[in-house]
Amino acid sequence: MAEFLFEIGLEEIPARMIAGAQAELLKRVVGMLERERLFVAAPSDTPHDNLASGSAIMGHPLVKSFSTPRRLAVWVGEVAARQEDVAEELMGPATKIAYKDGVATPAAMAFAKKAGVAVEDLKTVTTPKGEYLAATSVKAGRGAAEVIAAELPKEIAGIYWAKNMYWRAGKPERFVRPVRWMVALLGDAVVPVEFAGKTAANVTYGHRVLFGDAEIVVKLPGAYEQALLDAFVVADVEGRRQRIRKGLDRVCRTAPHTRWREDHALVDKLTHLVEWASAEGTSGRESVVLGGFDTAYLELPEEVLVTVMRDHQNYFAVEDKAGKLAPYFLAVLNMEAEEAGLAVIRHGNARVLRARFNDARFFWEFDQRVPLVERVKLLESVTFQKELGSYAKKSDRVRKIAEALSGRAMERRLNVDGAALDTAARLAKTDLTSDLVKEFTELQGVVGGLYARAQGFSAAVSDAIYDHYKPESMEDSVPRTIEGALLSLADKADTIAGMFGLGLEPTGSKDPFALRRAANGIVKTLAETAIVLPLRLSEVSEMASYDHAVRIKVLGFLTERLEFYLREAKGLAYDVVKAVLSVGANDVRDAVARAEAVSAVRGGEDFAAVSAAFKRMKNILTQAGEKGFASSGVVSAALLTEPTEQALAEKSAELAGKVKALRAEKKYEAALEAIATLRPQVDAFFDAVMVMAPDVAVRANRLALLERVLGDFSGIADFAEIVTAG
Repeated sequence: MAEFLFEIGLEEIPARMIAGAQAELLKRVVGMLERERLFVAAPSDTPHDNLASGSAIMGHPLVKSFSTPRRLAVWVGEVAARQEDVAEELMGPATKIAYKDGVATPAAMAFAKKAGVAVEDLKTVTTPKGEYLAATSVKAGRGAAEVIAAELPKEIAGIYWAKNMYWRAGKPERFVRPVRWMVALLGDAVVPVEFAGKTAANVTYGHRVLFGDAEIVVKLPGAYEQALLDAFVVADVEGRRQRIRKGLDRVCRTAPHTRWREDHALVDKLTHLVEWASAEGTSGRESVVLGGFDTAYLELPEEVLVTVMRDHQNYFAVEDKAGKLAPYFLAVLNMEAEEAGLAVIRHGNARVLRARFNDARFFWEFDQRVPLVERVKLLESVTFQKELGSYAKKSDRVRKIAEALSGRAMERRLNVDGAALDTAARLAKTDLTSDLVKEFTELQGVVGGLYARAQGFSAAVSDAIYDHYKPESMEDSVPRTIEGALLSLADKADTIAGMFGLGLEPTGSKDPFALRRAANGIVKTLAETAIVLPLRLSEVSEMASYDHAVRIKVLGFLTERLEFYLREAKGLAYDVVKAVLSVGANDVRDAVARAEAVSAVRGGEDFAAVSAAFKRMKNILTQAGEKGFASSGVVSAALLTEPTEQALAEKSAELAGKVKALRAEKKYEAALEAIATLRPQVDAFFDAVMVMAPDVAVRANRLALLERVLGDFSGIADFAEIVTAG
């Protein structure tokens, strides 16, 4: 047994690509070791089955991954010194072909050669087809170093990158950035892994500035992390993240009565942008700098200031105890310095930020000279999509969709400010003509809402414009108002329907128009608005699509994203999701409620037994149909000859009304618990009754009983889809 370490050193990797590549390299390395019978099993109390296929890798005691902007690395705690020999039973030719007059024929000799055994060691086995030759072939295991050197380059080459590059003329390899070095150690021995013209050694490199170009010799895999730490590189991602957060806390305390504004995305981004962050207690040196700016800039909207700091400079905003923006910023450095050096850095960062704020202030004031109403005409010269026309045409379509959706919502007694919604839909895209959005594209929608507010439009109008791009991800919040939610739905539905109408649906991993994100936003909005939005997926599809075939495609796409939402955002099991959507996917909020109810009760023994019984009922009915056995359609009490089938009929009829009432009140968990009480009658029925009875009338009546039970109790979910033990 030996520890194994692999590191690949590169030019700086784009921050957004590092986390995925780190996880994939870990999965590939462990998968390769498992496949090649080199990964040593963990202790019995640590599950490791199918380790390489899922998230079980993370947190496993025998594996760990590292990454910085310049490296990806994997450590495995126990790797076998060599593969175990593998014995394989091989079947050869028939004995009548293998021997002639008791002498081995060429067929027997060829089989013996293939199996690696002498002819006299061949065995004879009897099969249903007759006697055949057999042999036990032993495949000798190879040494771990030999296997790793041969297999690891394939895994490196297989890592997916959103963008990669060639850097050696005439050479085939492509990678995200040029490879500069590799480390591969099995115990204290170097494994000569070759990739991209580099051969792995036991030498790595530290921080470019703080440590320079000096080589770092890694003597053992277990010494890797500390060796880099001594060279000003925090290889552990979570350790680096915590150092950054503590540094922000520590430095922010020097500005009394303030705190840095929490921004998880920016913390993640900076974690992958830097290799070093000062530890608490580092004497006189710091890797976070606090700077300030003129309070006059606070007259600009906070959204503008924060966007400039976060998206353009990677600075954290600072706020006072009341949550209002304070005239400070925090910058995280990929180095550390004493106060004299920090003062120079602080001055330089403040100067750059001041210039950015001046630009923003100029655009803010300049844009106000042309009101949003006058910008509507300008949208005619801004192209949305070549074949779908300008944003002026899109705005017209969105207005019609929003009006139709609001009309349907108001029919169901939802209070909607129709005039405000129409105004918001007409003006929503006008900020695309503003200089502020051209300079800071991240603020589209937000700027429109701010301008609408500044120009005297009502809160209903300005808030709807401000929020109409929301939610932009599964982590983003939904629009705050009904008008904003309806405008968001209309805008996203128009984009999806338009692209589907042109045949530009997402395929595989390709989604250039972010249609999955738009559909996710529709599902999340319908599921999570503070006031229940009484709209169905079919209605959203219908209002946005003018062609029946497109409407069907869009509805299927939205249903697929509802499945994604239930599994990924809500964390529900795949079989629960399938069971729930099988009986209805049109009402998003209702589907969520039903899925959560099924998840809440599925662990109960009675519910699991009833689910298994329902699966059996469904299979019986399917088989009966295939054999041409028809149900009578109506259950006849006179034909219920067995006590257990009488009991099932009576109990199920008694429960049906109760379950129907609970479903109508959307008390799904209570309804499921009631259904589970049917277990004794169901169990007794299947123990004593043969559904496929010889008597045609009895059989048809029993099939009708199963149909009725399934029909009465499968409105919440198709329980036959629930996976149960056995």
